[in-house]
Amino acid sequence: MLIKINGEEMDVADASTIQDVIDETNAPYTPGSIICLIKGKKELEKNISKYKIKTNKGSIIIQLDESEEAKPLVDVWKSQYEDFVDLDIRWSTSTEVAVGPIVTDMEPTSDEYKYFEGDVVLSLSSFSNESTHLIMLKENTTNVYSVPPYNKGIFARIIGGKKTLDELTDDDKVTGIEPIIERSTTTDSASVSDLSTVLEEGNELYTYISFNVDEDSPVCVEHLFSLIKDGRIKVSFDSESFLGFYDLMGIDKPKENTTQRTRGTITVRNDGVGVGRLYVYRENRVLTPNHTTVGHIVNGMEIIDIAKENDFITVKAEQQRLMLLNKTQKQATEMLSAAGVEHMIDGLIDDDAIIVEQMPKHTIDILKEGQVITKAVKKEDICSIKFVDTAPRSVRYFKYITGLLENPVGKIKVHFAVPGMHIVMFEGDKKMAKGLIPENNPVDKVIRGQIGITNMASKSAGLIGIRFEDNSEYGPTAESFDATNIIGDITSDYDYIEQLKEGVEVYVTESNYES
Repeated sequence: MLIKINGEEMDVADASTIQDVIDETNAPYTPGSIICLIKGKKELEKNISKYKIKTNKGSIIIQLDESEEAKPLVDVWKSQYEDFVDLDIRWSTSTEVAVGPIVTDMEPTSDEYKYFEGDVVLSLSSFSNESTHLIMLKENTTNVYSVPPYNKGIFARIIGGKKTLDELTDDDKVTGIEPIIERSTTTDSASVSDLSTVLEEGNELYTYISFNVDEDSPVCVEHLFSLIKDGRIKVSFDSESFLGFYDLMGIDKPKENTTQRTRGTITVRNDGVGVGRLYVYRENRVLTPNHTTVGHIVNGMEIIDIAKENDFITVKAEQQRLMLLNKTQKQATEMLSAAGVEHMIDGLIDDDAIIVEQMPKHTIDILKEGQVITKAVKKEDICSIKFVDTAPRSVRYFKYITGLLENPVGKIKVHFAVPGMHIVMFEGDKKMAKGLIPENNPVDKVIRGQIGITNMASKSAGLIGIRFEDNSEYGPTAESFDATNIIGDITSDYDYIEQLKEGVEVYVTESNYES
């Protein structure tokens, strides 16, 4: 049976499941993500209300008449609009432009009607259904167009391209007609995550979205890349006009390139309430300087249309992110070589050394310069942390302070270290720490190797600390238990940290991070 997967038609065995087709085609898909299932072309096109008529002079946009009276005409248009492709402009006057003829099964009338500028009519010229023409009105007129007995033959209105219409002559032709896909087009489609769903003839599947990036917004494009975890992205909010992705909300981003927010545009809010939020638009929105454009959806708008809050979406970027942090020097060299970028090493050159810094930081800048400088350290010099799930605000605070919200390797600076006290504290941010409510407080004792943060119950809120011995009285920042939020355990060898001096920076990573 014939189906489509991600826009490509293929023949599959009867009773094939979604999983069968994904396996057979190697379609991009991350387990747990949603899939858009469209029953077939007819289901998709029944909701289409706009069409783009392409000519060698430009395009004309028409919107279908949704009235019951016009329905028979609309049905004919939807089933036969492709017949008008490659036909010449039959005639062009000061009043109208005609395209045709094609053959339909409609019957003509001989009544005279008044028409208005912008009306689009199906006319049976010479009272013959073998001479059906598409008539687009430039001006108001009264005429006998031998129309079918429905809605004066009017099935649509011109909503764009009037200048093109005025320029058409009988030397021109229709080069194509395309349905305009909008969010409303796919609202009847199913969002599925059950891969055992059996497919039927004519079904269409969409498993992922892909996007291109705006090369004039290098910083905010990297912000977009940072939101993609394990090959997918999680929806935080959905509305009629956009999907919102808010996991990195609150991280300041610069104003870079700003463009019209058309359907499929991806932006990052660079100012105001919700700075750092990412948006993908389902419908056109007005231009605003508060949104930096970072890219545009290339494939998979059907998934964007049906996704809901808390859904996961599989993502495949047209441009691979050149994030080298937490990779070995050898892995980075291989990645950069494939991208045609020169790898320059500053300091430790061992193949198995772990990269902790890169310059430039951003993928687009690396590609523009054609080279990148990396700094690496021994694996044992990176502090690996397994974070708890019971202190979400405090964990986010730590990741923000260190840079782990956006990068696989971050760093913190030693603020206080006294030999023999078995405790080291790191610098925080008092302003950000104002929202650190008590969460995951220690109960009986603090375990050696636990990392904690002083919460807002103390004037020292925001300090970060590690204890190097068990303690049943004070937390990792030398605060009482009620002023201490435990955020995780160090899973790497951390004894060397106890010997560090004030001002030294420590590289940190998440123990279960996959770059």
